[in-house]
Amino acid sequence: MRQRILEVPSILEYTGKPVWDREYAMKVLIVYDSVYGNPEKIAEAIGSAIIGDATVLNATKANSSKLESIDLLIVGSPTQGGRPTPALQDFLNRVSESAIEVINIAAFDTRLSTKPVRVFGYAAGRIASNLERKGDTLLASPKGFFVKGSKGPLKEGELEVPQVERHFREQEIVL
Repeated sequence: MRQRILEVPSILEYTGKPVWDREYAMKVLIVYDSVYGNPEKIAEAIGSAIIGDATVLNATKANSSKLESIDLLIVGSPTQGGRPTPALQDFLNRVSESAIEVINIAAFDTRLSTKPVRVFGYAAGRIASNLERKGDTLLASPKGFFVKGSKGPLKEGELEVPQVERHFREQEIVL
């Protein structure tokens, strides 16, 4: 069964009810860690596109007890040595299976496009795998946003809604 993820102008949807429907208040928690500000920009952009109850928190301030009252968890980090940052890994370690067994998830990272980086892999896949092992449902394949250098900035167009939509359409998810 395909799940609905994107509706323009929203970023995320999965219930068949648009996130801008005031009768249905989807609760979304976006947890990120950011070293040079790039994942933070992405998290804020996603959060601002969701009409409803969207909370954007840095991983160091995120409390895993908040997970029991949300519909969707989005987690993002820069890729460092093929992994998320230590602060985000700490957040993932604090997340218990019982707190998230019925939560839908999405994961993103920032990454370089150079060949040596691809050898180690990317953070988003590891984030998604960690949460899936705890019982979450991954709504879409992990999403990477490219940066121009190790400190950024994001490559042109990475924060544009059409670029994000293309990612979901390539997976045949209804938009």
